[in-house]
Amino acid sequence: MKLLHIDSSALGAHSVSRQLTADIVAELKRQAAGIQAHYHDLTAEPLPHWSPVADASDPAVALGNQMLEDFLAADIVVIGAPMYNFGIPSQLKAWIDRIAVAGKTFRYGANGPEGLAGGKRVIIASSRGGMYASGPAAVMDFQESYLRTVFGFIGITNVEFVRAEGLNMGDEPKAQALQLARAAIGSLVAPAAKVA
Repeated sequence: MKLLHIDSSALGAHSVSRQLTADIVAELKRQAAGIQAHYHDLTAEPLPHWSPVADASDPAVALGNQMLEDFLAADIVVIGAPMYNFGIPSQLKAWIDRIAVAGKTFRYGANGPEGLAGGKRVIIASSRGGMYASGPAAVMDFQESYLRTVFGFIGITNVEFVRAEGLNMGDEPKAQALQLARAAIGSLVAPAAKVA
């Protein structure tokens, strides 16, 4: 089984999404022997914004192609996706622009778009400073809705979230959010480890 691990937070060791993706991957490896994990840190090795006029000899083109190949080869994808200004980090968007490729992960047919990347399982570690899962701020959540939409567009409907929110609302809410997120990992990871 091949696992692709993606981190996109700019906060380094202070990042909650990085902590959670590490926990998810560790639990997956504990439950399923023989997992081949591949890691990309999109902050340490950033992709430039996608451009349709990029020169084929540009190293960024080769890196983008490698990101696509790693994604296509993966059975499970674990993504750290912090909420930045109600959306995702630009680093993660640049990666998505390399994997949402016509003819590779989707195509347009007589009945409209068709996803070609189905059969994968995506687990997303979602971290947020405030509370967006429900209540009045839910309308401002363009992070999780975008990720569900883009993965659904390329054929992946098995998208699950490990969510830690309220992280900037004080020490106690942060500790509680981390406890709840870590408790959720076991219930998500167990079925994910069975993906062939």
